[in-house]
Amino acid sequence: MPATTVNSVTRRPLIATRKLVHMSMLGFAFLLPALTWVQAAGCAVLALLFNIFLLPRFAVDLRKRPDQEPAANVWTGIVLYPLSVLVLILLYRHHLHVAASAWAIMALGDGMASVAGESLRGPALPWNAEKRWSGFAGFILAGTLGAYVLDRWVAPALSADQVVVLSFAGAIVGALVESVPIRLDDNVSVPLVSGAFLFCAYLIERTALDSNLPYLGKRIALAVGINAFFALLALGLKMVNRSGATAGFLLGVAVYLGFGWKSFLILFCFFVLGSAATRLGYASKAKRGVAEKRGGARSWREASANTLAGAFFSILAITTHHEAAFLVALVAAFAEAAGDTVSSEIGQWLSQRAYLITTFQPVRAGENGGISTGGTLAGLAASGIVAGAGYALGLCGPGGAAIALGAGFAGNLLDSVLGATIERRGLVTNGIVNFAGTSFAGGLALAMML
Repeated sequence: MPATTVNSVTRRPLIATRKLVHMSMLGFAFLLPALTWVQAAGCAVLALLFNIFLLPRFAVDLRKRPDQEPAANVWTGIVLYPLSVLVLILLYRHHLHVAASAWAIMALGDGMASVAGESLRGPALPWNAEKRWSGFAGFILAGTLGAYVLDRWVAPALSADQVVVLSFAGAIVGALVESVPIRLDDNVSVPLVSGAFLFCAYLIERTALDSNLPYLGKRIALAVGINAFFALLALGLKMVNRSGATAGFLLGVAVYLGFGWKSFLILFCFFVLGSAATRLGYASKAKRGVAEKRGGARSWREASANTLAGAFFSILAITTHHEAAFLVALVAAFAEAAGDTVSSEIGQWLSQRAYLITTFQPVRAGENGGISTGGTLAGLAASGIVAGAGYALGLCGPGGAAIALGAGFAGNLLDSVLGATIERRGLVTNGIVNFAGTSFAGGLALAMML
């Protein structure tokens, strides 16, 4: 009987060598209690230099996937990971437990998501067919455990109950970011978003919420009624579609809870400015193919991208003892959203040509990252109107309004830079860029106020 030759198939390992390297570096986080933030940053720099100059010399496969070209993984697998750790340490140098938690969520959550998703399989996520519920759950489980252990290790004085709740919440945020169908490396997106969320969440105090409870009963009823009315009105006027009306209602309720009708008017001001700018010259923009789709009606994606950050800051205004700072952050987020929408719409209406913000190369109006003089001035005016409204309503003083205006303009610049770079390369969507702009503006204003 002739011998039968069995062709062996090389199986893909459950945990790629790249992820093992990343997870092993997490051991360094256990040294944080014994280090100053300067020493910790220095160690992160050494890790970055090691990954750049020495790690490639070892005979290890650092590719993310077996079918990936080796050169394609140099930046994502070797540089971005320690660079993100360095950024976390610098941003949260006085709160290293936040840096450690976000680091654990990035390293362990991402690693376990791959293991669980590829070994257990199961149904795919409804918003990303390439990701599975098993991987999503694995991310949350490992991220929560890792964040809890490191947080308690670095800051043992924190309440265990608080740490476990926020570790779980931070892991959910990280899992959502990791599962979003974008091509931006999650070694950047996951730690930055999770870290920012955890930093703000650790400012929440029960006493702050208790002091606002007497006002919230009536405020909730008004929030639901007013936002339901405006959501249905916007739907009837075809300013939004059904998903946009639903998302707008929920986020509008959150904004109203922050400071009642005054915080809601800031959202309303942005909505009116953005909608008016979209309708202005719509026929001309549609003829050139640069007008908003669906007749300018916003969906849940646009509503979330422009409003989620403001709603988050609004909730934190009533759950922390930093009400003034978060109200300025709220105004800054909506100032950025208004400036970005108006500058884009007015710029496309007034001119058929724009200039790429990174190279000043002439591009067609409506191109990602393109700016124009008319559009920039219109956007600055829109941001000024929102910041001025915040001052007039008593949400911020003159200094806070100036901070909100400056942060909003800075967020608009970041939005254009991201549009000219990673969005033009197809790494992220316009919604992600808009969310980054509003979050950056609010975060910058918050940092300046705190």
